[in-house]
Amino acid sequence: MRPHLLALLAKEPAHGYELKQALEQTFGSAYPSPNIGQIYVTLGRLEKDGLVRAVDVEQSNRPNKKVYYITAKGRDVLTTWVDEPTEGPRVRDEFFMKLVLAPLTGIADRMALINRQRRHYLSLMSDLNDLLARTPAADRVALLLIEGAMLHLQADLEWLERCQEDLA
Repeated sequence: MRPHLLALLAKEPAHGYELKQALEQTFGSAYPSPNIGQIYVTLGRLEKDGLVRAVDVEQSNRPNKKVYYITAKGRDVLTTWVDEPTEGPRVRDEFFMKLVLAPLTGIADRMALINRQRRHYLSLMSDLNDLLARTPAADRVALLLIEGAMLHLQADLEWLERCQEDLA
């Protein structure tokens, strides 16, 4: 969440609740709504690390609010985050570790593990299809996020088939 908040603050200064709203509006219904407490904890850490600075802004008839600004150091960190490639496929996949190691212990059968994982992926795919059906066509960012998740799940389902064929 750190780079996400830095990116929003690079656009314009904001207080925590505005950042929460900006995340929700930017990513739409496909992105889990961030917890406001987590946003403020993250902002506190960013401030402690010198990546943002907070300014108290007076409000009439209300308590002061903290408005956060990105610092030069924060902008450098954000630029590094944007410039670095994102991690690709995981070689140490947790499910694959279970698939290989659990049968050695006698705790689980490989086919039972594959079938359970397949049911889980199909349930997730169903949830994504429901979300896709509820997402307005104009919400392009959310639609792309959902489509990406569905493509990843489809690849995972195909990989499970391959595991079943090779390990049966």
